[in-house]
Amino acid sequence: MDSITVRDSINESFALFLPNNFEVTKKWPVIFVFDMQSRGKQALSMMATAAQDNGYILAASNTVNDSLSLSQNVLITSRMFKTVFSILPIQKDRVYTAGFSGGARIASIMPTFLDQIRGVITCGSPITNTDILTNKKLIHIIGIVGNQDFNYHDMINVKKRLDIMKIPNQILQFEGGHKWPSSNYLSTALEYLDLMAMRNKFIAKDTFLINRTYKANLLKINKLVSDSKPVHAFRKMNDMLEIYKNLRNLDSLRESRKILRRSPLFKTKNRIINTYFTKELLKKDDFDYYLQEDVLTYNYNNLGWWKYQMVELERYQKNPDTLRRLMGIRLEGYINALVDDNIDLVRSHQQLDEEALNFLWMLKTITAPDDFSNYLNVISINAKVEDFSTSLFYLEELLKMGYKDTATLYSLEHTALLRITPEFNALVSEYLKESRYEIKEE
Repeated sequence: MDSITVRDSINESFALFLPNNFEVTKKWPVIFVFDMQSRGKQALSMMATAAQDNGYILAASNTVNDSLSLSQNVLITSRMFKTVFSILPIQKDRVYTAGFSGGARIASIMPTFLDQIRGVITCGSPITNTDILTNKKLIHIIGIVGNQDFNYHDMINVKKRLDIMKIPNQILQFEGGHKWPSSNYLSTALEYLDLMAMRNKFIAKDTFLINRTYKANLLKINKLVSDSKPVHAFRKMNDMLEIYKNLRNLDSLRESRKILRRSPLFKTKNRIINTYFTKELLKKDDFDYYLQEDVLTYNYNNLGWWKYQMVELERYQKNPDTLRRLMGIRLEGYINALVDDNIDLVRSHQQLDEEALNFLWMLKTITAPDDFSNYLNVISINAKVEDFSTSLFYLEELLKMGYKDTATLYSLEHTALLRITPEFNALVSEYLKESRYEIKEE
């Protein structure tokens, strides 16, 4: 159901998913899924298969948005919660939140404000603030992240902090970048929620589910070991020891973990991974520092340094060493996310700093050269101040990249004077074999 009105307000609605076997005579677990662009139906579609397979209700607000304040989003969510609880038979100890990227961040904040929440599934983003969590409240956190995601190491670090705080948590890792995980990983996350609910005695023990999932996880561990990934196998073992605690005998798993940890291969791989982790962290710190300096000083001269960094990352990505290649992919994603965050920050200020915005758009033509919108933005903003030489330079760069939308070029904001110049039309004619104006120079 795409749009159910929240009873407290005619201006707020949410999307709802019910499993095919839904019936009102039993109580159901529910997951509130967050999308920060108010796309409730789209958010639910990502989790619908997993919810169907595992018997979960899903709900997602069509009103929550990243343009609103945190307090506004919390109030909108609270009203949605009340409506869902009033119309559906929800099991009170099995209320969870989930989301991807920005949606994951807001999902991880909600347990601070809404006491009903017992777990969070964060996809592609770590929880926002571990300081607000406590092991005195029953909360279960599951992270799902791609090994090419620029947030990968942040999520690993957060897991370490949660382990120290003794807050139950697991991480599921898949092959890929910053995107929603497949339904298989989401289904595994829901199985983990079921198992933790059994451990906490919120639901009765299901011996068949416990044994089936335990055997499946053992097979995954054996596969990781056979693929020479002992560190990932060790992490998986730690997750299993936590999930199946008090549900079955784990002595053999503890012994296997001890043997694996003492193995020379584990020690070697763990040392190499930590070395790459440190290098990646230092690189990210450099990017943070130099971008902040460059934006503040409008340091166009440093664009060459950024271009060199992208060349270096491209070399990393072509390296046969898997760890170096993945590091290159993650760092490229990190730079683009960092620049995007700065663009959003500049745009959020009441007085727009167009010079800073111009620098950031120029930088994006280096870090994301296939995104034509950045070239168009640079052409437009420089034409606005009649810096036609810069506009023409980026126009040619855009055309070299294969851009062919003549209509957009001739309707671009602030380019009325630029568009009638011979130079502009000569470039369009050279690359697109046509131009709107033919002006003879005298």
